[in-house]
Amino acid sequence: MATATTETVGTPWINISIFGAFVVVTMVIVLRASKSTATAADYYAGGRGFSGTQNGLAIAGDYLSAASFLGIVGAIAIQGYDGFLYSIGFLVAWLVALLLIAELLRNTGKFTMADVLSFRLRQRPVRVAASISTLAVSAFYLLAQMAGAGALVSLLLGIGSRAGQSLVIVVVGVLMIVYVLVGGMKGTTYVQIIKAVLLISGVALMTVWILALYGFNFSSLLGDAVAVSGNPAILEPGLKYGVSETSKLDFISLGLALVFGAAGLPHVLMRFYTVPTAKEARKSVVWAIALIGLFYLFTLVLGFGAAALIGAERIQAAPGGVNSAAPLLAFELGGSLLMGIIAAVAFATILAVVAGLAITASASFAHDIYTSVLKKGNSDPRQELRVAKTTVVVIGIVSIAGGIGAQGQNVAFLVALAFAVAASANLPTIVYSLYWRRFTTRGAVWSMYGGLLISVGLIIFSPVMSGAETSMIPTADFAWFPLQNPGIVSIPASFLLGFIGSMTERRLEDPVKQSEMEVRSLTGIGAEKPVAH
Repeated sequence: MATATTETVGTPWINISIFGAFVVVTMVIVLRASKSTATAADYYAGGRGFSGTQNGLAIAGDYLSAASFLGIVGAIAIQGYDGFLYSIGFLVAWLVALLLIAELLRNTGKFTMADVLSFRLRQRPVRVAASISTLAVSAFYLLAQMAGAGALVSLLLGIGSRAGQSLVIVVVGVLMIVYVLVGGMKGTTYVQIIKAVLLISGVALMTVWILALYGFNFSSLLGDAVAVSGNPAILEPGLKYGVSETSKLDFISLGLALVFGAAGLPHVLMRFYTVPTAKEARKSVVWAIALIGLFYLFTLVLGFGAAALIGAERIQAAPGGVNSAAPLLAFELGGSLLMGIIAAVAFATILAVVAGLAITASASFAHDIYTSVLKKGNSDPRQELRVAKTTVVVIGIVSIAGGIGAQGQNVAFLVALAFAVAASANLPTIVYSLYWRRFTTRGAVWSMYGGLLISVGLIIFSPVMSGAETSMIPTADFAWFPLQNPGIVSIPASFLLGFIGSMTERRLEDPVKQSEMEVRSLTGIGAEKPVAH
């Protein structure tokens, strides 16, 4: 069989027709939702009108990104057991979010993560720091989604050139901006619900199809994957993370980032504000865990199915490289029609996630910096919405530029970097605010800025950016930090900075506000009132 660099995978007009139909249908839904998006609560939190089940589907839609579908299937196909570690990490992360964060966050906040942090701490420095960290995490996450979009649509159209893929990324960015500007959180949520149903249904169909080919004998599938790859080590730990002491440390670092990162992701945390009660917030996380767990079990079959039916060489040679495994597998199973459907679902995945990220980042800037800091809580709501929408455009342009630069990287790997930044910059401050009465404003600011600077700094000076053939700048070499994920250093450092900052600050926070926050976070009393400023 010819390699994917010389063949057109599927029939481009079928691929584009299915893809176009999805865009039209979701755009109609977004336009309908826009008619009921009049206030800041509508734009940021969908009017808090979604049930736990709806929000659970939307969280799954938000969380199951291009990394989950394209990146993990490709990682398992190429790296076997070590690739599946991404699935395990992403799933276990939800238990941390459920047990530590979800209900308390819903009770304490209003629209953004900064609402929780500023409840009992000094507002101005905390809101600015929280907004900057939110924008940074969103930017990293957007890199991965844009790179995935370029890989996916390039494969659909047979575009092998970098310029062509860059044009695709521009189109995706513009579509994302339109979705968010028009529909707000309500429109975005409906797109995420539709996308979650389509994605899980499509992946379930492919999983059953692959297992049916092997008589529902998973061992036969694994045997075929070993035979095609010619490497029995694909079924054993250590193919990627066991070749050296450095790679073993990298695995621990990756695990820490994945497990703790979800509870610090601002676009996931913001979803808890779209439900009317804390009970619905709990229910939504339980639904999300069930759907996400099912999906990640499916990725195991898809990944080894791609290894057996496609082969690593053909996957790596395709436009989009390792991220092309899932669409190539769909083409192998059901031809152009199935590939068009699966690719449209994958594209829906990307659109839904980038829309969620864009609205979170815009809410953070407009609500936290513009309204709460610059206008001291006295801004015109219509002007706040205008600022939020302007921020969406700026974020869209930045993410397009970043996505063009990140082409060719495995999107699961890129998202792991976003998780590391979220776990370093956001999680320690959220945990301390909710659980430690002695926590102070200085501790929060040190923890957020310190975690952000350390994690981003280590990424810049790691093999991710330079010093290797797979780096973003392969021709340069300024990588003095040996690990590809900074979590093992940056997460403990951020917790330590929060502790030291709080213990060295003599000015303690208002004990009345601390007690009020503790009661409110645990009971939900007063959760529907505006956050006190």
